[in-house]
Amino acid sequence: MIIGGHSIIYSTQPEADRAFLRDILRLSNVDVGGGWLIFGLPPAELAVHPSEKNDVHEFYFMCDDVAEFVAEMRDVGISCDPLQDQGYGLVTQVTLPGGGRLGVYQPRHARPKAMPLARKKAISQAKKPLKKRSAMKGKKSRK
Repeated sequence: MIIGGHSIIYSTQPEADRAFLRDILRLSNVDVGGGWLIFGLPPAELAVHPSEKNDVHEFYFMCDDVAEFVAEMRDVGISCDPLQDQGYGLVTQVTLPGGGRLGVYQPRHARPKAMPLARKKAISQAKKPLKKRSAMKGKKSRK
């Protein structure tokens, strides 16, 4: 079953953008070889919006104070667009060192809880054949 999400930012200057994520945003990361960094993200959510086309995707970072985020970026020489009130939240775009742009917003909408690990285990357990599940009743797992 689903254990997480993996987002990709395409860049003409990936080393500069990786350095921004690592050094400026201070995202945890692992080097999976040759400087290829994979970054850890805070809890996330996913929405599906109507569109005239498929295969159009966006990625936004969320923060609890987007004005403070913009000020912090300005202090380190990173450019952000003026804040826009979109109703669902306050939104800006940060310009990455590689020239790409990334949305950042302070949500006002309700936030779903992350899927707990126990639920994933229950979903996995429910998919086992009934005979096998009933045979497992009463047996304690060894961890």
